[in-house]
Amino acid sequence: DGKDAFIDSEVGELIKSFWADPGFQATWHQRSNFQVQDALAYYCQEIDRIAKDDYVPDAQDILRARVRTSGIVEEVYKIDGVTFVMFDVGGQRNERKKWIHCFDDVTAVIFVAAINEYDQVLYEDQSMNRMDEAVILFDEICNSPFFTTTSMILFLNKNDLFREKLKEIPFRVDDSESGNSRYPDYTGPQLVPGQTNVSEGSAEFEEIYEATRKYILQLFLNRNKQKGKEIYSHITCATDTRNVEVVFNATKDIILHTNLRGSGFVVA
Repeated sequence: DGKDAFIDSEVGELIKSFWADPGFQATWHQRSNFQVQDALAYYCQEIDRIAKDDYVPDAQDILRARVRTSGIVEEVYKIDGVTFVMFDVGGQRNERKKWIHCFDDVTAVIFVAAINEYDQVLYEDQSMNRMDEAVILFDEICNSPFFTTTSMILFLNKNDLFREKLKEIPFRVDDSESGNSRYPDYTGPQLVPGQTNVSEGSAEFEEIYEATRKYILQLFLNRNKQKGKEIYSHITCATDTRNVEVVFNATKDIILHTNLRGSGFVVA
């Protein structure tokens, strides 16, 4: 029973052995073929600390934990004297019918897309690329009659994991014969593991990162069919508290401005 499971020093040593095993690492590098949580690497690397008897989760441990959203979860925040009501909804296909019609009067929609999932497939449909599905869903929401006058804020999330994956997994795959093509129209530079030796932080890597990031952003922006509708976009890393603070302050300003404009206090 997972609810009663615990990690002590003995279990911690076993997990360390598994993580250090070459076969396990080879499987981890092929993780796009499996439904594996991204945070597994972090927890395995921190297992010595986690397995201690006096272990207390720190902020990063909590931020990296994932709980699947089901239905509609409402949270109320008061920031700088202003009350914000936020609704978290599940993005899976079977969750959407529960909420998409419920928010025709919201001030803004924050759409979160994990950009590191460019090589992964859906849990519920092994033939559908997760990024492609996110773009389709964004199209559906952005152009929905429920959100005609609603501000759209796009978070391209998991930027840190995206940068890590670019060193291991090619962004573009052009293999139409096998049906495994991925972004064949991407013409920018990319890393090819085993063929391209570029270290993270180098000018070459940053060029590749910027080109792929801009390509992904454009995939989403091109789906906006409403003339004059602006999409506010941010590159985010949810585990970086400073990044989240900057992004949230910008998002807060957008929401407040939109609310004032809708009330007639601000002229667009």
